[in-house]
Amino acid sequence: MKKSLIAIVIIIALLTAGGVYESFFITKQFKEMNNTFTALYDKIDKEDAVEDDVIAAQNKWLEKKKYLHAFIPHGEIKEFDLWIAESVILVRDGKWTEALSKVEVIIELTEQIPKTFAISLENIL
Repeated sequence: MKKSLIAIVIIIALLTAGGVYESFFITKQFKEMNNTFTALYDKIDKEDAVEDDVIAAQNKWLEKKKYLHAFIPHGEIKEFDLWIAESVILVRDGKWTEALSKVEVIIELTEQIPKTFAISLENIL
């Protein structure tokens, strides 16, 4: 009985630590992406952005995506991929208003996706 109780406590501690790590890791990754795309938004707003700026942000996302696949659903990753790909084309074509709206959505995603993995009462219940 005592061994079973100790095993249960250890398992709960490991699951809790894993959940805390997951939440921290995802939040950190998306905060970095938020900073990247906020800077890109400012460049697009000033119409100073070039295709390479968006591609650089896209490459940063692709690097982070390698690790995020283990934590977040593929549907959310695909959505992020699509918005970024559209932004590349719009900036290349000089469609500033449309590009701004796409990057606004990307920024919103960087804020909302981590909330679904946060340790909070709404996510537990």
